[in-house]
Amino acid sequence: MPAYDLIIRNGTIVDGTGQDRFTGDLAVKDGLIAQVGHVSGDAAEEIDAEGHLVTPGFVDIHTHYDGQATWDQEMAPSSWHGVTTVVMGNCGVGFAPARPDKHEWLIGLMEGVEDIPGTALAEGMKWNWETFPEYLDALEELPRTVDVGTHVPHGSVRAYVLGDRERPGAVPTAEDIAAMSRIVEDGVRAGALGFSTSRTVLHRDIGGEVVPGTTATAEELVEIGRAMGRAGHGVFEMASDMMREWDEFGWMGQMSRETGLPVTFAALQSIAKELPLDEQIESMRAENDNGANIVAQIALRGNGIVMAWQGTVHPFRLKPSWKEIEDLPWEEQKAKLFDPEFKARLIAEQHDFSEVNQDIMGLIMVVCGGWNMQFEMDPDFNYEPTAEESVLERARAAGMSGDEYAYELLCRDEGKGFIYLPILNYADGNLDFLKDLQHADDTVNSLSDGGAHCGTICDAASPTFMLQHWVRDRARGTIGLENAIKRQCNDTARLYGLEDRGVLAPGHLADINIIDMDRIKLGKPWLAFDLPADGKRLLQKADGYVATIKNGKVTFREGEWTGEAPGGLIRGPQRAEMLEAAE
Repeated sequence: MPAYDLIIRNGTIVDGTGQDRFTGDLAVKDGLIAQVGHVSGDAAEEIDAEGHLVTPGFVDIHTHYDGQATWDQEMAPSSWHGVTTVVMGNCGVGFAPARPDKHEWLIGLMEGVEDIPGTALAEGMKWNWETFPEYLDALEELPRTVDVGTHVPHGSVRAYVLGDRERPGAVPTAEDIAAMSRIVEDGVRAGALGFSTSRTVLHRDIGGEVVPGTTATAEELVEIGRAMGRAGHGVFEMASDMMREWDEFGWMGQMSRETGLPVTFAALQSIAKELPLDEQIESMRAENDNGANIVAQIALRGNGIVMAWQGTVHPFRLKPSWKEIEDLPWEEQKAKLFDPEFKARLIAEQHDFSEVNQDIMGLIMVVCGGWNMQFEMDPDFNYEPTAEESVLERARAAGMSGDEYAYELLCRDEGKGFIYLPILNYADGNLDFLKDLQHADDTVNSLSDGGAHCGTICDAASPTFMLQHWVRDRARGTIGLENAIKRQCNDTARLYGLEDRGVLAPGHLADINIIDMDRIKLGKPWLAFDLPADGKRLLQKADGYVATIKNGKVTFREGEWTGEAPGGLIRGPQRAEMLEAAE
C-alpha cells in the first residue's frame, strides 16, 4: 500500500505565505497536504514538477456562479485558470431566498446586473429551494471541480420580504428590516460566508431599474450587519457609487467596529464615482485606524467591455439599421454586415439615444464613439494598451474614420472580431496606480466576476493575467511572484475565514497548481453558445497550467478537465486540522 495518494517532486514551491520560494516535494494523503519539503516513500501517483511552480489553488472571492453552480460541474471558465475555490452571491444578486412568484424577477435582476442570459438561467435551474438554507442544500447535491461558498444577497432578501412593494425608493418598515435581518442571520448560521449588496447605478435589472440595495438606508444596512454579528461570522460585501452624501465609510466603519466583522467593497478607479480611488483608500484607512476592519477589493486590469457583433454590446447597437437585423439568425446578420451597401448606410446613420437612461449616457456615448478609449483585440493583445494603440490612432494611420475602422475590426475573423473598452480602472491610460495597492494589507486582488457578464467581459482569467502580466511581462514594472501568489491564495482565503486553504502546509486542503511560468499565456477570447438554451458566454483559456489539483484529485491536466469533481459546498469558516506529520 503506497504511503501517499500523490507526491509532487522537485517543484519550485511558492507556498502562499509570501515567504521565498524553495525547491522541494509535496505529499498528499486523503485530500490533505501531508508533507512539504523532502518527501521519502511512495505514492499511488507521482508528478515530476522540475522547472515548474507549485502553488496553492487560487481562491476567487468575487464571482457570480449562483445559477451555474446548480447545474455545472466543470465551473468554467474560472476552473481553467487555476481556481479551486469561488465565493459567489456578490453585488446583492442571487437566487435565494426565492418565493415561487419571484423566480422570473430574480432572473431578470441577475440578467440585467451581471449579463447572464435569462433563458439559460430559466432552463438550467431547478428551483428546488425557497429559503436560503434550502438553497445551500441544493448546492450540496452537485459535486464540482471547485469548492463554492456564497453570500446571502440583498436583492433576494428584499424581494422575499417586501414582495410587490420592492421597487426603487421603497422604504422598508422596522418590521421589514427585522424580517430581513432574521433571514440573513438564518442564512449565515446555515453556512453563508456573508451578505452582499449593491449601490451603483450601473447595476440595473433587465427592465432598467436600479437594484434594491441602491436606495437602502444606512440604518437598514447596519441592522443586517448586526444580524451577522449575532451569528458570529460573515463578510459584508458591497459595490457602491461612493456618493459623498451616503457616507459609506462612516456606516461601514460603525458596522465593523460594532460587530467585529470585516466589510469589503469594490475599489475602482472611475469618473462615475464621487470619491476618487485615492480618497476611497484614505477614507477606508481612517476608519481602520479607528478600529474598523474594511478591506478594498481591487481589480488587476481595466474592467472592460469586450465588444463583438454577437456580444451584448458593440458601438453600433443603437443605429437604426442594426435594430432592423438584431433579431435575425447570425448567418443572416453576417450577410447583411458584409454587404457594402448596408455597411455604408449604417455608418452614415446617427445613434438613437432616446431610450438610454440619462445617468449612464456618458458611458453609452463612449461605447458608441469613444475611439480614443477603444482598442483592437489581436491574438497577442496587451491589456495595458497605450494611446497609440487606440482605434482612433489606428484609424488615422489607415486613413479611415473611427466608425469605419471599428466596423472592419468587428468583421474580422468571419465577423468574430473583438474591440476592448476599459470603462473602469483605466482613466490614466495605464495600471500604474495599482502597483502600490498590491503590496497593501488592506486590499485583496479580486473582482474577476467569474460566471458573469457573459456577453461583455471575460475577467475570470484574472489569476492568469496576474501571472503573465504583473509577475512576468509588464514593461512598466512587475510585482514579486511570492506576493502575487499570497494575494490570490492566502489573503483572499483568510478574508472569508477559509483558513484550511490558500497555503501549502501539512493539514491544509490539497488544493494545488503546477504552473509552467515560461508558457503561461492567455488565449484569445471566443464567444461560445454552450449554456442551457444555447446561451452565450465569453470564454478564455490559458496555456501553462500543467495540472490543477482539488482535494488531492487532479481536476485539470494541461487545461483539459479530467472528469474529476471533488469540490463541494463550503459552509461557514473553515479551519485546518494539523496533521501529526506536521508536528
